[in-house]
Amino acid sequence: MSNSFIDYLLRIRIPVIVFVALASFAVTYYVSRAERDGVGYTPDQPINFSHKLHAGDMKIDCQYCHTGVETTRFATIPSTQLCMNCHAVARTDRPDIIRLTEYYNSGKPIPWSRIHRIPDYAYFNHSSHITAGIQCQSCHGDIQNMEKVGQVNPFTMGACLDCHRNPEQKMPYLKQVKQGPDYCWACHR
Repeated sequence: MSNSFIDYLLRIRIPVIVFVALASFAVTYYVSRAERDGVGYTPDQPINFSHKLHAGDMKIDCQYCHTGVETTRFATIPSTQLCMNCHAVARTDRPDIIRLTEYYNSGKPIPWSRIHRIPDYAYFNHSSHITAGIQCQSCHGDIQNMEKVGQVNPFTMGACLDCHRNPEQKMPYLKQVKQGPDYCWACHR
C-alpha cells in the first residue's frame, strides 16, 4: 500500500467511521433509554375502562379489582368474571360493556396492553409495598383521576433508589417512613 492511501484512511475514513459509530451508539442509547423509562406510554385498550369513574367517582378500592396485591408480588389484571359481577346488570347497553360481555361469553380473556413494566432482571413485590402502607398512587400516579391509564413515573433503578433512600420526600402521607433496602440483591435476584 502506498503512503498516500494510508494517509487517506487515517485522515478521512477512520475519523468518519469512528464518528458514525459513536453517533449510532449515542442515538441508540437515548432512544432505548426513553423506551425503558416508559413515562408517557398510554396505549389504547380493547375496552375503554375509566379508572376515574371506578376508582375515583365510585371509590372502588384498587384491591377489589387488582386482587392479590396485598399477598403476592403481582397486581393482577381483573378477570372478565370480576367485571361481570357488576356489569351483568349495570350499564349493559353501553358499547364497551357489550364488548366485555362478548369476551365473557366467549371465555376469552381481554387482551389488555400492559402499561407498567419493570425489567425482567429486577424483582419487585407489590405486597411488601402495600403492607408498608405505600399507596398505589405513589408509583402509578393519580390513577383515580385517569380516564385512560398511562405511565406517569419512571420505573427505573434510579427512581426506585430515590424513593427507597428518601421516602419522607416521596411519601409524606406516611407517618413513620422507613427507608427501603438499597443493596443490589434486594431487587437483583
